[in-house]
Amino acid sequence: MLSRRELLQTVGFGFGGCGLASAAAATHFPVKAKHIIFVFLNGGMSQVDTFDPKPLLQKHHGKPMPAGPNLRTERKTGNLLGSPFQFNKCGKSGIEVSEIFPRIGQNIDEFAVIRSMYTDRPNHEPSLLIMNSGVPLPGRPSMGSWLSYGLGSLNKNLPSFVVLCPGVPVIGSQLWSSAFLPAVHQGVHIENKEKDVSKLIPYIAPKRSAEEQRKQMELLASLNKMQAVDGKFESGVESMEIAFRMQMEAPEVFDVMKEPLKTRERYGDTPVGRGCLMARRLVEKGVRMVQIYHGNGQPWDNHDDIQIHRTLAREADPAVGSLIEDLRERDMLKETIVLVGGEFGRTPSVEVSGLVSHQNGRDHNNHGYSMIVAGGGFKGGTTYGSTDDFGFKSVENRVYAHDLQATMLKQMGIDHTRLTYRYGGRDFRLTDVGGAVVDDLIA
Repeated sequence: MLSRRELLQTVGFGFGGCGLASAAAATHFPVKAKHIIFVFLNGGMSQVDTFDPKPLLQKHHGKPMPAGPNLRTERKTGNLLGSPFQFNKCGKSGIEVSEIFPRIGQNIDEFAVIRSMYTDRPNHEPSLLIMNSGVPLPGRPSMGSWLSYGLGSLNKNLPSFVVLCPGVPVIGSQLWSSAFLPAVHQGVHIENKEKDVSKLIPYIAPKRSAEEQRKQMELLASLNKMQAVDGKFESGVESMEIAFRMQMEAPEVFDVMKEPLKTRERYGDTPVGRGCLMARRLVEKGVRMVQIYHGNGQPWDNHDDIQIHRTLAREADPAVGSLIEDLRERDMLKETIVLVGGEFGRTPSVEVSGLVSHQNGRDHNNHGYSMIVAGGGFKGGTTYGSTDDFGFKSVENRVYAHDLQATMLKQMGIDHTRLTYRYGGRDFRLTDVGGAVVDDLIA
């Protein structure tokens, strides 16, 4: 009897055909999107300073929170802190967007603004894991790995899941881990602080000829045939096959310096700017999911001074705005989901803990925050859900990470309850045991 690999080789796919064969499989729903780009503003973007304006917060600036739910935060907070940023009505929809995001404001009619996100953990590590892997503990596959496993690759010469960060976000590789899924679905992490592609991907230039490398791969295949087929070994060989084939396309697609100067200037000469430009190039070549982390560590974690949001937005805003504009111009936005946000929000009250150098910032807030999502069949120019009058807690049409994940998977043609993997005697899935598709977000 032929092994799985021998069968694939016989029909001409080779190891790389595993992903393509998966991609050809029937989906559960009509496919509205083929790619996801997740711009992760790691650290926790403040909803009341970006996409959730609160007039009462401005009115009561400097005063205690009026009688209401006494919600716990991670650190001690004091009186209410009105936003120092002006909100403007943008687009035909008239959605109010903070002045720190003018380019996103110009494109707000492409976005659904979710103002009712919430999570159940107030600290970074578990909240990052919930948003990326569906559970607050390490050891589960990330969303990009699930997509790769469920849908396969559209380009056998590139990985189906790529992660771009000029360093490492908090937790690091757990956020793009394939965990117990086959290793070939692991996210490929690129530290995009370099501009020179030879430094960006230092080992992509082969030291041996293609013929010599192919002989090495054939040797691995022959050694594998000498023993019982092992899934982990097979996945490792498949990963090596992808690395071998990447030499043909990766140097070209990752080299953003090949873009016109005006294009690079639009996105911004910053890691997040180059990351968004690189993401556009990657999805054009068939990569399933690209995740861009704004910076090393947690840059949006502004406990001391919320004015730092303005500086960070100067980098993120032109990058996201240009990405939306370019995808739209190339008629790719309709098949590419662009998600922007972080692991949680921030308090409407000022932080007064002894851990801050001065008191003009906000503590973590897991009770209510905002994310924005465009393309891929999402309903642009709309807002969904709401927080209370001060932007503290989600109170209407609350959306948990599982709900958003389930909705995005549906747009990719996947029923989140049926994309499972049996491990340790249990069927696991991205949305764990929860999640409901938010149909009102879909056009």
